[in-house]
Amino acid sequence: MIVSIIGAHGQIARQLTPLLTDRGHSVRGIVRDETQFDNIRSDGGQPALCDLEHAEPADVDEILHGSDVVVFAAGAGPKSGPERKKSLDRDGAIAAVESAVRVGASHFVIVSSMGADNPPDDDETFSIYLRAKADADAAVRSAAVIHTIVRPGGLTDDAAGRVHIGVSVDRGKVPRADVAAVLAEFIDRRPRTSSTVELITGNDSVNEAVNALDRSPDGRS
Repeated sequence: MIVSIIGAHGQIARQLTPLLTDRGHSVRGIVRDETQFDNIRSDGGQPALCDLEHAEPADVDEILHGSDVVVFAAGAGPKSGPERKKSLDRDGAIAAVESAVRVGASHFVIVSSMGADNPPDDDETFSIYLRAKADADAAVRSAAVIHTIVRPGGLTDDAAGRVHIGVSVDRGKVPRADVAAVLAEFIDRRPRTSSTVELITGNDSVNEAVNALDRSPDGRS
């Protein structure tokens, strides 16, 4: 499959790309800075340039054309202000899923966040971020494409370990490496139904956790 990753230079995406290429997939790594191209190539991806916050829909379609799977792994980052939470985490994700539908992708995957199911309504930057993620997730759910929404807990740089996945799980943390592994597992399985899941460190291997989810109708949105 051709997997297009938007935000391919992010910490999760850079671990996802080699996992996908090891499974035989072709990865198109979409970034907004040409200076990142060499890193995308070293990860095993083919770099492509697109600034999603300023691109016209036709430009996004051109970049995503031919994609079997589109992954939205972009993020404004913890140091960004409220406006970029809206312009990238929300509007960028919406532009991406709309384009994925137009180009005929069969699967859309988005990295969301725990807390996006019931975000606070105050003016704190993190609350604005969660509301942006909630709006993006809602747009993904309403789009005419099979989707997987993965909501990890607090992200760490620890080594990959074991995980717990469910529709709703207790608050916790999870290594970025495990998030990448879970994304790769969902992508590789070519799901026929959509799902929204939360993810933290747990007691199961990634394969075991996704298998258990597949057996549970509560794991589907």
